[in-house]
Amino acid sequence: MKNRATMFRKNLKKDPELFQNVSEGLRRLYRTKLFPLEDTYRFHDFHSPALEDADFDNKPMVLLVGQYSTGKTTFIRHLMEQDFPGMRIGPEPTTDSFIAVMHGEQDGVIPGNALVVDPKKPFRKLNAFGNAFLNRFMCAQMPNPVLESISIIDTPGILSGEKQRISRGYDFAAVLEWFAERVDRIILLFDAHKLDISDEFSEVIRALKNHEDKMRVVLNKADQISTQQLMRVYGALMWSLGKIINTPEVVRVYIGSFWAQPLLVPDNRKLFEAEEQDLFVDIQSLPRNAALRKLNDLIKRARLAKVQAYIISSLKKEMPSVFGKDSKKKELIANLGEIYHKIEKEHQISPGDFPKLDKMQELLNGQDFTKFASLKPKLLEAVEDMLANDIARLMAMVRQEEASMPSQTVKGGAFEGTMSGPFGHGYGEGASEGIDELEWVVGRDKPTYDEIFYTLSPINGKVSGAAAKKELVKSKLPNTVLGKIWKLADVDKDGFLDDEEFALANHLIKVKLEGHELPPTLPDHLVPPSKRGTVEA
Repeated sequence: MKNRATMFRKNLKKDPELFQNVSEGLRRLYRTKLFPLEDTYRFHDFHSPALEDADFDNKPMVLLVGQYSTGKTTFIRHLMEQDFPGMRIGPEPTTDSFIAVMHGEQDGVIPGNALVVDPKKPFRKLNAFGNAFLNRFMCAQMPNPVLESISIIDTPGILSGEKQRISRGYDFAAVLEWFAERVDRIILLFDAHKLDISDEFSEVIRALKNHEDKMRVVLNKADQISTQQLMRVYGALMWSLGKIINTPEVVRVYIGSFWAQPLLVPDNRKLFEAEEQDLFVDIQSLPRNAALRKLNDLIKRARLAKVQAYIISSLKKEMPSVFGKDSKKKELIANLGEIYHKIEKEHQISPGDFPKLDKMQELLNGQDFTKFASLKPKLLEAVEDMLANDIARLMAMVRQEEASMPSQTVKGGAFEGTMSGPFGHGYGEGASEGIDELEWVVGRDKPTYDEIFYTLSPINGKVSGAAAKKELVKSKLPNTVLGKIWKLADVDKDGFLDDEEFALANHLIKVKLEGHELPPTLPDHLVPPSKRGTVEA
């Protein structure tokens, strides 16, 4: 026992410099510091199975959830621009399985029972949901550039009406919650034509409530309705989500039509393009932020494990040693809310860190309180040390890894179509207008700007900053924006504006007033003709 205690103390003081990378650091911290606490206080029976090596090494995952026929499978096909094994699309509930779409050298399907025994895949703990689930779970592997950076989880369409009364044979919401804990992004898909949120869908959204930071909403098939209808549908969706999620923060909603077909009502094309680009940027950031997400999830898990330890040890402390165990157990479960409050006050724990009261009471009914462990301060100290010291060092390592690695982003498929060329997002608009024209684009409106320029009484062909300011402030743009416009327009940096620079300043004001962003540096095609070749690169 003495040797084990000594080894444990050594573990507490283990030099974090030994970590080769963030993934290895997280894995070792979990095994040496957090897992002993989880195991002692039955965390895995109450909350979540133990983490495995694959949980720390796997690629970022995106979970798609929605009612049947909202376009989940079509959305995946749109991203990858390729069919995947086991894919079925139709207006009826076609996807009746959980399909993990992952990268592989050859096309193929791995059935659920084989998948949960593969140590290289992060699905081994799904074994607990039994054969009814495993028969409805598979992995579709294929060589696709998008899947080199992320994996995508397609889910069965959530049922509505009479269909939802039919049992699936496994706890659908619990499976989704298991995935939600481990994925990097959860995308809820809604059909602009059917916003009725079924009981099963409401239950699912509530099950995902602790993961709002990962949640995004897509209002799909929005090209099939008019602008006026779209406004009403969007408002109705926000109202419905507000009632179910019940938080003051609004979930980010992306509006569009996510498939490679012509738009039926093209009026909102620009809106759809901007929304798709925003969603793609969000998905593309996942590989870069994967280590940070795993770090964040481990911190959340550690906080919950600490609370679990306090709850279990408090229940153990209150149990009689000989008589009246059953009646005391019932009394403790009934008064669990008071125990929560006592722990909250005694250990200064936020109420938001406690598990749901009704769920905890339900789980405690099946437990033998006499076998619970009493409070072991050293286990808690290990986790406190991890949160206070090791996590801070790993945070620094995350930043170092991000800086040393080339820009990690999702490439291929639909993501390539928005990168460059005339169909890239924002091409030929705002500051990019005139990018592929021979004539200087500012020249079109220069005669109008010249008229204003000469009313400012230029000296030696230039107006001072004070004179230009009187005219530029008429745009009503804030000084911070006008200051940036001045820096871009004063190409030769002499503190004055000639007629071309003055015209350029007014052009940039027009760009900003039309709702576009200003460029960080002046693009080559906006440099005045007389200044080309003289401007420093």
